[in-house]
Amino acid sequence: MTDLVSFNLYQESALETAIFSKDNALPYLSLGLAAEAGEVADKVAKYYRGDKPLNVSDLMQEVGDVLWFAAVLSEHFGYTLERVALMNMNKLQSRKQRGTLMGSGDNR
Repeated sequence: MTDLVSFNLYQESALETAIFSKDNALPYLSLGLAAEAGEVADKVAKYYRGDKPLNVSDLMQEVGDVLWFAAVLSEHFGYTLERVALMNMNKLQSRKQRGTLMGSGDNR
């Protein structure tokens, strides 16, 4: 394994470990994504509550799980992870240029 990996190579690898019923792909993947994001938030919340020091390595393991679900969910809808990343980059650059990075709403 190398130190660097493209989004699409990561997505291909993630798909090799995607074991779930395709009949329930959307609920499984979307709920799994939310659950893993919740685990990231939980580790940070417990750190701020003072339970223990933040273990960044453990936190990044959870971020990796978020990435896995994002990669497999993207493929479910026929998108490469690189395409999703590019779409997000373009959206954020547009907001930056229009001065709408702050605020709320999807279409700002």
